[in-house]
Formats: sequence, structure tokens, C-alpha cells
Amino acid sequence: MNIKQIKALAQILAQNDLSALEINEGETHIRLERTVAQPAAQAGAVLVAPPMPAAAAQPAQEAPASAPVEDPGVDFNDVFEAKSPLVGVFYAAPSPGAEPFVRVGSRVKKGDVLCIVEAMKLMNEIQAERDGEIVDICAHDGDVVEFGQTLFKLYER
Repeated sequence: MNIKQIKALAQILAQNDLSALEINEGETHIRLERTVAQPAAQAGAVLVAPPMPAAAAQPAQEAPASAPVEDPGVDFNDVFEAKSPLVGVFYAAPSPGAEPFVRVGSRVKKGDVLCIVEAMKLMNEIQAERDGEIVDICAHDGDVVEFGQTLFKLYER
């Protein structure tokens, strides 16, 4: 497919007010997308804003005299990566629809269950190797994970 054909497809996209157009020709795959503007109002229509709730009058409060404590953030050079000890399917929760074992921001202790990796119909609980805070979850529920793949990033504060 050449540039003239691609320009013609873009013109078709605009002329027909389409938001996306996808073409497959053999091994060639092209997807064009554009943002379609929503009409602001019809001619003669009056726009009325929904009523805003009245804010209750609140007395002004003075800020405490102490300086605010700044969160130093996460130094990603000091992050521990919890890796998969085997190949299998990653599960973030003990069962479908259940709450995940951990979320970003969760504090974990050594031995806490982080996830399950299913291998050969066996459910293997993956436990935290050290204390810390979950700062990143690197796998999604149902993903196939490899041996040594990073599953979680923990930060020790």
C-alpha cells in the first residue's frame, strides 16, 4: 500500500465522519483513527447548566504551625523485584471476583502471599521475600509469566 492509498483512506474516514477505519490486505494491516468532535448544541437550543449544590458556609481554619512533612517518594534504585520462580499463569486474587492479595501501596511482610502462579494445575502461592511496600505490579491477572520475570516491585522505607 502506498502513501496515495493511505491518504485516500484518510479522506474516506473524514468524509464519512468515521472514528476509525481498519484495513487488512495480506500481511499489510492499517488502522486509522480520528477524534470525532461532539456537537456543542443544536441550532436554537439553549444550554442549561445543572444546578450546583450550595456550599455550606464553613469557618476558616488556621493551618497548624508545624511545617508539612514531605514524602520523599520512591527511590527506584533501591527497589526489590519479586520475580516468578516458575513458568505459569499469574493470578492476583485467590479466586475469580475476589479481592487481590495486594495492590499498589500495600504494605507486606516477609512471608505474605503476593499472588498465585498456576503451573501444571498446581496453585503455587508466591510469598514476599522481605518487608516492604508494593510500588508496582508488573503482571496482569491471567498473564502467562516466565521464570525470573518481575512480578512485583517492593520498596523498603
